[in-house]
Amino acid sequence: MLKHCLLWLFLTASTFASQAEEAQTAAPTNAKTAYIIDNLYTFMRSGASKNYRLLGSIDAGTQLTLLSSEENGFLKVKDDKDREGWVEAKYITQTAGLHKQYQTLSDEMSSIQNELRQAQVELPQLQEQNVQLTNQNKQLFTQITQLKTTLEQERTLKQATSSKEKRQLLTYGGAIAFLGLFLGIILTIVLSRRKRYQGWA
Repeated sequence: MLKHCLLWLFLTASTFASQAEEAQTAAPTNAKTAYIIDNLYTFMRSGASKNYRLLGSIDAGTQLTLLSSEENGFLKVKDDKDREGWVEAKYITQTAGLHKQYQTLSDEMSSIQNELRQAQVELPQLQEQNVQLTNQNKQLFTQITQLKTTLEQERTLKQATSSKEKRQLLTYGGAIAFLGLFLGIILTIVLSRRKRYQGWA
Protein backbone atom coordinates (compact mmCIF):
# COMPACT_ATOMS: atom_id res chain seq x y z
CA MET A 1 0.00 0.00 0.00
CA LEU A 2 2.85 2.37 0.85
CA LYS A 3 4.47 1.71 -2.54
CA HIS A 4 1.21 2.66 -4.28
CA CYS A 5 1.00 5.86 -2.25
CA LEU A 6 4.59 6.80 -3.10
CA LEU A 7 3.98 6.08 -6.79
CA TRP A 8 0.86 8.25 -6.74
CA LEU A 9 2.77 11.07 -5.04
CA PHE A 10 5.59 10.83 -7.60
CA LEU A 11 3.18 10.98 -10.54
CA THR A 12 1.33 13.91 -8.99
CA ALA A 13 4.59 15.78 -8.41
CA SER A 14 5.63 15.17 -12.02
CA THR A 15 2.29 16.52 -13.27
CA PHE A 16 2.57 19.61 -11.07
CA ALA A 17 6.12 20.21 -12.25
CA SER A 18 5.16 20.07 -15.93
CA GLN A 19 2.24 22.42 -15.31
CA ALA A 20 4.50 24.81 -13.45
CA GLU A 21 7.01 24.93 -16.33
CA GLU A 22 4.23 25.70 -18.82
CA ALA A 23 2.81 28.47 -16.65
CA GLN A 24 6.06 30.19 -15.62
CA THR A 25 5.33 33.31 -17.68
CA ALA A 26 1.53 33.34 -17.36
CA ALA A 27 0.11 36.23 -15.31
CA PRO A 28 -3.43 35.86 -13.89
CA THR A 29 -5.83 38.73 -13.99
CA ASN A 30 -8.85 37.44 -12.09
CA ALA A 31 -7.42 34.90 -9.62
CA LYS A 32 -6.95 36.07 -6.04
CA THR A 33 -4.11 33.67 -5.24
CA ALA A 34 -0.85 33.62 -7.18
CA TYR A 35 2.85 32.81 -6.71
CA ILE A 36 6.25 34.21 -7.57
CA ILE A 37 7.75 31.93 -10.23
CA ASP A 38 10.57 29.56 -9.28
CA ASN A 39 14.34 30.10 -9.57
CA LEU A 40 14.34 33.82 -8.85
CA TYR A 41 13.43 36.50 -6.41
CA THR A 42 11.90 39.77 -7.46
CA PHE A 43 11.23 43.21 -6.04
CA MET A 44 8.08 44.78 -4.70
CA ARG A 45 7.57 48.45 -5.54
CA SER A 46 5.30 51.12 -4.20
CA GLY A 47 3.69 51.75 -7.63
CA ALA A 48 3.02 50.19 -11.02
CA SER A 49 6.36 51.13 -12.54
CA LYS A 50 10.07 50.59 -12.09
CA ASN A 51 10.31 54.28 -11.27
CA TYR A 52 8.63 53.74 -7.92
CA ARG A 53 10.72 53.02 -4.84
CA LEU A 54 11.50 49.47 -3.72
CA LEU A 55 9.64 48.06 -0.75
CA GLY A 56 11.73 44.92 -0.56
CA SER A 57 12.28 41.57 -2.28
CA ILE A 58 10.03 38.52 -2.52
CA ASP A 59 11.47 35.01 -2.62
CA ALA A 60 10.69 32.54 -5.38
CA GLY A 61 7.59 30.46 -4.78
CA THR A 62 6.07 32.93 -2.31
CA GLN A 63 2.29 32.81 -2.20
CA LEU A 64 0.61 36.11 -3.02
CA THR A 65 -2.85 37.60 -2.83
CA LEU A 66 -3.77 39.61 -5.92
CA LEU A 67 -5.33 42.95 -5.14
CA SER A 68 -5.83 44.41 -8.64
CA SER A 69 -5.79 43.66 -12.33
CA GLU A 70 -2.69 44.22 -14.44
CA GLU A 71 -1.60 47.82 -14.85
CA ASN A 72 1.41 48.90 -16.90
CA GLY A 73 2.81 45.36 -16.72
CA PHE A 74 2.51 45.27 -12.90
CA LEU A 75 0.08 43.65 -10.45
CA LYS A 76 -0.73 44.87 -6.97
CA VAL A 77 -0.27 42.06 -4.46
CA LYS A 78 -0.02 41.22 -0.78
CA ASP A 79 2.79 38.82 0.20
CA ASP A 80 3.08 36.33 3.06
CA LYS A 81 4.43 39.13 5.29
CA ASP A 82 1.25 41.20 4.76
CA ARG A 83 3.15 43.76 2.68
CA GLU A 84 1.24 45.39 -0.15
CA GLY A 85 2.96 46.58 -3.30
CA TRP A 86 3.41 46.15 -7.04
CA VAL A 87 5.28 43.29 -8.77
CA GLU A 88 5.96 42.78 -12.48
CA ALA A 89 3.22 40.52 -13.90
CA LYS A 90 5.70 38.37 -15.84
CA TYR A 91 7.15 37.10 -12.55
CA ILE A 92 3.75 35.94 -11.24
CA THR A 93 2.07 32.64 -11.99
CA GLN A 94 -1.20 31.10 -10.92
CA THR A 95 0.45 27.69 -10.44
CA ALA A 96 2.19 26.95 -7.16
CA GLY A 97 5.96 26.66 -7.47
CA LEU A 98 7.89 23.44 -7.08
CA HIS A 99 8.82 24.28 -3.51
CA LYS A 100 5.15 24.78 -2.60
CA GLN A 101 4.16 21.62 -4.44
CA TYR A 102 6.91 19.69 -2.69
CA GLN A 103 5.75 20.98 0.70
CA THR A 104 2.13 20.08 -0.07
CA LEU A 105 3.06 16.60 -1.26
CA SER A 106 5.34 16.10 1.75
CA ASP A 107 2.47 17.01 4.07
CA GLU A 108 0.14 14.65 2.23
CA MET A 109 2.73 11.88 2.36
CA SER A 110 3.25 12.42 6.10
CA SER A 111 -0.50 12.25 6.64
CA ILE A 112 -0.74 9.02 4.62
CA GLN A 113 2.18 7.51 6.53
CA ASN A 114 0.53 8.41 9.85
CA GLU A 115 -2.72 6.81 8.70
CA LEU A 116 -0.78 3.73 7.57
CA ARG A 117 0.99 3.44 10.92
CA GLN A 118 -2.32 3.88 12.73
CA ALA A 119 -3.88 1.18 10.56
CA GLN A 120 -0.94 -1.14 11.29
CA VAL A 121 -1.45 -0.54 15.02
CA GLU A 122 -5.20 -1.12 14.81
CA LEU A 123 -4.95 -4.17 12.52
CA PRO A 124 -4.04 -6.72 15.25
CA GLN A 125 -6.85 -5.40 17.45
CA LEU A 126 -9.32 -5.67 14.57
CA GLN A 127 -8.10 -9.18 13.80
CA GLU A 128 -8.54 -10.19 17.45
CA GLN A 129 -12.04 -8.69 17.49
CA ASN A 130 -12.82 -10.57 14.29
CA VAL A 131 -11.71 -13.86 15.89
CA GLN A 132 -13.81 -13.14 19.00
CA LEU A 133 -16.87 -12.25 16.95
CA THR A 134 -16.40 -15.37 14.82
CA ASN A 135 -16.24 -17.55 17.94
CA GLN A 136 -19.31 -15.84 19.41
CA ASN A 137 -21.14 -16.41 16.15
CA LYS A 138 -20.26 -20.11 16.24
CA GLN A 139 -21.42 -20.40 19.86
CA LEU A 140 -24.70 -18.66 19.08
CA PHE A 141 -25.23 -20.89 16.05
CA THR A 142 -24.64 -23.97 18.22
CA GLN A 143 -27.08 -22.71 20.87
CA ILE A 144 -29.70 -21.94 18.23
CA THR A 145 -29.28 -25.43 16.75
CA GLN A 146 -29.67 -27.00 20.20
CA LEU A 147 -32.77 -24.92 20.90
CA LYS A 148 -34.29 -25.92 17.57
CA THR A 149 -33.60 -29.59 18.36
CA THR A 150 -35.13 -29.22 21.84
CA LEU A 151 -38.21 -27.48 20.46
CA GLU A 152 -38.64 -30.19 17.83
CA GLN A 153 -38.34 -32.90 20.49
CA GLU A 154 -40.88 -31.13 22.72
CA ARG A 155 -43.25 -30.72 19.79
CA THR A 156 -42.94 -34.42 18.90
CA LEU A 157 -43.44 -35.41 22.56
CA LYS A 158 -46.46 -33.15 22.83
CA GLN A 159 -48.01 -34.66 19.71
CA ALA A 160 -47.32 -38.17 21.01
CA THR A 161 -48.85 -37.30 24.41
CA SER A 162 -51.89 -35.77 22.76
CA SER A 163 -52.39 -38.86 20.61
CA LYS A 164 -52.04 -41.12 23.65
CA GLU A 165 -54.55 -39.06 25.60
CA LYS A 166 -57.00 -39.25 22.72
CA ARG A 167 -56.60 -43.03 22.52
CA GLN A 168 -57.11 -43.30 26.27
CA LEU A 169 -60.25 -41.18 26.10
CA LEU A 170 -61.61 -43.32 23.29
CA THR A 171 -60.77 -46.48 25.25
CA TYR A 172 -62.40 -45.17 28.42
CA GLY A 173 -65.42 -43.99 26.48
CA GLY A 174 -65.79 -47.35 24.78
CA ALA A 175 -65.41 -49.20 28.07
CA ILE A 176 -68.03 -47.00 29.75
CA ALA A 177 -70.39 -47.43 26.83
CA PHE A 178 -69.91 -51.19 26.87
CA LEU A 179 -70.39 -51.30 30.64
CA GLY A 180 -73.53 -49.21 30.37
CA LEU A 181 -74.86 -51.46 27.66
CA PHE A 182 -74.02 -54.55 29.69
CA LEU A 183 -75.71 -53.18 32.81
CA GLY A 184 -78.72 -52.19 30.72
CA ILE A 185 -79.05 -55.73 29.42
CA ILE A 186 -78.68 -57.22 32.89
CA LEU A 187 -81.25 -54.84 34.35
CA THR A 188 -83.63 -55.63 31.53
CA ILE A 189 -83.25 -59.37 32.14
CA VAL A 190 -83.64 -58.98 35.91
CA LEU A 191 -86.73 -56.83 35.60
CA SER A 192 -88.32 -59.15 33.08
CA ARG A 193 -87.78 -62.18 35.38
CA ARG A 194 -89.31 -60.34 38.29
CA LYS A 195 -92.38 -59.64 36.27
CA ARG A 196 -92.62 -63.32 35.37
CA TYR A 197 -92.29 -64.39 38.96
CA GLN A 198 -94.89 -61.91 40.04
CA GLY A 199 -97.20 -63.14 37.31
CA TRP A 200 -96.90 -66.76 38.51
CA ALA A 201 -97.58 -65.84 42.03
